[in-house]
Order: sequence, then C-alpha cells, then structure tokens
Amino acid sequence: MSAPSPAVVLLSGGLDSATTLAWARGRGFRCHALSIDYGQRHAAELVAAKRVAHALGAVEHRVAHVDLGQFGGSALTDPEIAVPTDGPGPGIPMTYVPARNTVMLALALAWAEVLGARDLVIGVNAVDYSGYPDCRPEYIAAFAQLARLATRAGVDGARFNVHAPLIALSKADIIRLGRGLGVDYALTVSCYQADADGAACGQCDACRLRRAGFEGAGLPDPTRYAVREAAGRTAP
Repeated sequence: MSAPSPAVVLLSGGLDSATTLAWARGRGFRCHALSIDYGQRHAAELVAAKRVAHALGAVEHRVAHVDLGQFGGSALTDPEIAVPTDGPGPGIPMTYVPARNTVMLALALAWAEVLGARDLVIGVNAVDYSGYPDCRPEYIAAFAQLARLATRAGVDGARFNVHAPLIALSKADIIRLGRGLGVDYALTVSCYQADADGAACGQCDACRLRRAGFEGAGLPDPTRYAVREAAGRTAP
C-alpha cells in the first residue's frame, strides 16, 4: 500500500474549517493544518484551531503571520469599523477582508511545494455565506489554475488540486457532515467578535449562520455565548 498523500488544510478554528479538516482526514490525506494570524480581531479562533488540529489528528499545525490589519478596510481587521449585527444586507459586507483567501491559499501553496503536496483544502462556502467574492466556485477554479502556472512543481508537470468540499452545502448540511466525521463543534470559534476566551456575541453574521445551521440540522448548539440572551437563549 502506498503512503497517504500529504495535503495542506487551511484551518481557521471555525465550524467550516474544522469540518474541512475532518473531511480531508476521512479522504485519507496526511493533513498539515495551516492557520493564518492576519490581524483578525477574533484571534480566539487561532486558539481554537490548535485544539481542532489536535483533536482531528493533523500531523502538523503551523500558524503563519501576515498583518492584513495594516491595510484595514474590514471590520475584522480595523477596530474603528464596527462588526455588523443587523443581519445580511445588500452588497458585500464590511466583514469581507480584501484578498484574504488569496493570501491564505498562496501561503498554503508555498508550504505544499515544500512538502511535495499537490492538494490544498479550504472550507469556503457559496451557499450560506455573506457575499464574499473569494468564496465562489469560479474563484477556486481560477486559483487552481494559478497554482499550476506559478510554481516550479507546476512547470514540471504537477497538477495542484484545490478542494472546497463544503462549497455547495448549507450550514445545516455542513454540520451533519461534520458530526458524522466526528467533529466536536464545542472546540470551534466562529464569531467575528469573540472575546479572548472564545465566547460568541450571538449577533454577528457568523453567529447567526452558525445558530441557524444547528437549528436546521436538528442538533443542539454547543456554542458558548458571552451574553446568552443575545443568542436567543434564556440564561439559567
């Protein structure tokens, strides 16, 4: 039997990326998990990523540092811009981080070349998402083509694959998939403005989508909320 193929899996520490790591492991990949500290205000997700990588058996977990906050332009990197809490509106929301997925995939591609890996895995979703342009199937296909053109391995004939297994799933379907693959969602942090301990606000788009996903899946929501009433719950 041949040894499992290596893959670089982007791991934010949130619900989607944890499911993606479990999917890659289930497909038999030897998973090298990569998290990006890009100056996000919800840095608790990086602590969650470490927990998730360990729990789901990543062979290695690294954190790369790229300060996108120096450019601003997003509620996730600029403390002067409020995180929206009124639900999705028209247009691309202020939680969009310019070039974030492109930067992340580029770093994953760099590590993949060093590892001799030909597979990148990312948890983007084009169904229950907030209108981000870098979560669309055509973007994923374009990056795969870029990887083949822009690398020494590609010039030598290697074919890079960018897997986005969640791209056409609803949040409820993602949660059902993850539960079947053994994901403990209590380890994850999805909130755009989670506190230092990872407790969620219950009001941002990420919290709304996550909560609706568990409701749609008919499963209990293990999310810890900083203010339980904000998440539509009654405090004990």
